[in-house]
Amino acid sequence: MKAKTVLSSIFAGLALGVQAQAKTINADDRILVAYFSHSGNTREIAQQISQASGGALFEIVPANAYPEDYQDLTAVTKKEIQDGIKPELQANVEDIGKYDVIFIGSPCWWGTIAAPVSSFLAANNLSGKKVIPFMTHGGSGLGYSESDIKKLVPDAELVSGKAFWGSRVKNAQDDVNNWVKELQND
Repeated sequence: MKAKTVLSSIFAGLALGVQAQAKTINADDRILVAYFSHSGNTREIAQQISQASGGALFEIVPANAYPEDYQDLTAVTKKEIQDGIKPELQANVEDIGKYDVIFIGSPCWWGTIAAPVSSFLAANNLSGKKVIPFMTHGGSGLGYSESDIKKLVPDAELVSGKAFWGSRVKNAQDDVNNWVKELQND
């Protein structure tokens, strides 16, 4: 039964245009690890990916901070996602063209990427680049993030991503190292 589930997931990913994880990163690829983090969990994973891959870090920061109150935060983020709002960002990557591989990180909000990540993806031409999502979550895994990312960067090579439990990020370095190693051509 498990093999059937794995095959179903692979076929679903292929239908979305998502490439398998196998050997995606070449030794001479220039890597960017771009991420948005509200609570710090996604930042922690991004730093671990940067350390494991040698990639440059870029934090996606919205121009206007999110509310600290949880109820207010959830109301704002739900509206952004439902209405397709792409908030203005404080800064953008100076020369996205110099990177071959873009790890893109987000907390899983309402089953998908946070709105600032949508803003980042929409603002940058990632045609021909390898885009590798990673998410932090409390139980939803990657949600619909891969299909939503593919819509924003249709001409990029979207590689199957990885989800990390938000409560376990401090102890995720071995998982991150193994994942990045699986992605690398030796």
